[in-house]
Amino acid sequence: MTDNVRKGSSGDPGEGERSLSGPGEAELASAVQHAMWITERTGLGGAVHQMPLTVRFEGPLDADALMAACAAVVARHPALTATFAERDGRFAVTYGSAKPLISLAVGDPGRDDHRPLDVEEGPPARFTLYRTAPDRHVLRVVAHHIVFDGLSKDVLLADLAAAYGGSALAPLTPPPNAPLALDEAAEFWRGRWREESPLLPGGRPASLRATLGETVPLFLDGLPAAAERLGVTRFEALLTALSLALYGYGNPSPALAVDVSTRTPETKDHIGYFVNEIPLFTAPAGTYGETARAVRDELRAAYRHREVPVARALGGVSPRTALLPVSVSHRRRDTPDPVFAGTTATVDWAVFNGWVRGSLHVQVVESGAGFDAKLQINPQVVTRADAEDLANALRALLAADPATPVGDLPLPARVFPVTPDLTGETQPEESDPEVVEQVLAIWREVLEIDDVRPDDDLFDLGGHSLSITQIIARVRERFDVELSFEVFIDAPTVLGIAAEIAGARAKEAAAC
Repeated sequence: MTDNVRKGSSGDPGEGERSLSGPGEAELASAVQHAMWITERTGLGGAVHQMPLTVRFEGPLDADALMAACAAVVARHPALTATFAERDGRFAVTYGSAKPLISLAVGDPGRDDHRPLDVEEGPPARFTLYRTAPDRHVLRVVAHHIVFDGLSKDVLLADLAAAYGGSALAPLTPPPNAPLALDEAAEFWRGRWREESPLLPGGRPASLRATLGETVPLFLDGLPAAAERLGVTRFEALLTALSLALYGYGNPSPALAVDVSTRTPETKDHIGYFVNEIPLFTAPAGTYGETARAVRDELRAAYRHREVPVARALGGVSPRTALLPVSVSHRRRDTPDPVFAGTTATVDWAVFNGWVRGSLHVQVVESGAGFDAKLQINPQVVTRADAEDLANALRALLAADPATPVGDLPLPARVFPVTPDLTGETQPEESDPEVVEQVLAIWREVLEIDDVRPDDDLFDLGGHSLSITQIIARVRERFDVELSFEVFIDAPTVLGIAAEIAGARAKEAAAC
């Protein structure tokens, strides 16, 4: 595999920007937003990136005032008005180009979360207030993850409650832009990153593609005490227990994709996408307590590079909705629940949108009231019975003594190994040699690599989502052919791209 780590700590011009500029201004979007956009264009995402939030009101609610409050929130947060597009091989965001839908409906809200949110045409969010009875209402907010994260829910409802109560929402100051420290991240991940095809409960092949999913409750009442005994945070204790469970299923070095916040003091009051997914590789050994401390140390070391997507630091990672088949998100809410005068408001902070982004996702929202935790599963990979077994294994591990050797812990039963197919790649048809040579030249330009062979995999050469966008732009310029993003998933080679170009030319000639 050719190492194509980018040179220079700042990356591409504008890379790493988190700017929330004024209406109508186009600028480069962030690297993590670009990766998400690619999965949308390739059809890998489905509705997995739509983030619903539900508030139920009991009592006399002023619907007009709440609608006006929604508009005030949108006016304060430019991210909710953003659209995204590729421009000359660069990924740009324009603020103020799409206003969220704000509407009032009568009847039960049902499940409207799958109505698409178009990140190119907009709007990236919608607010719907349902009147279910004279003194009962349900507000359903759905925002695309490309402009929204977990903490954005708290920010949105705090501002909404303030505006509903008559307070004016002051404009926000755009946070400073910051380049990505690619060199440092590449050095850190180069010796750690690996594609993971784990053994999962039930032993079925793992998947990295989003699909309709199911949820199984996860009871974590033993997590606070376990964290205290182990001398780590609650999140670190959860990751330790999950890593040990995977170890029990037959994975000697478990790997997890972990959601981490990239917020700073300057972005704490902003709605936006301030999160990244980093891999956590562990090797359970010694005692339970020693393994927990090793997990803690590795997580905190990786956290120093939380701003940089692994795919952008190293290349070689194909577009996907989950970095690894097993992923974890944990959010601790420290702010009080919003108060809407004259009503009793109940918030569901962890609404399941019906989709799972990989094989297994652990979602935890922690507050003073306890834990709202779920196992989100791809039922073709992990059945409900498998997930319930995992949930029971996690509870047993959280109750274990930190001095217990790993081999004596109540680990789940091992499964027979399987050979997962994570790629779904197909072999391309033969292509015109002249087209192949021109595509080879494009790949050399974009990847800055001289030695490229027709059957080299783009991602093995260090390609990533930005590489795809740049190749598409150059093919459009030289061949007047608009490539689909899907071809880079199904056949990410020069031969595959050349075959796609030849096929497009043939269709055009036949139509003339």
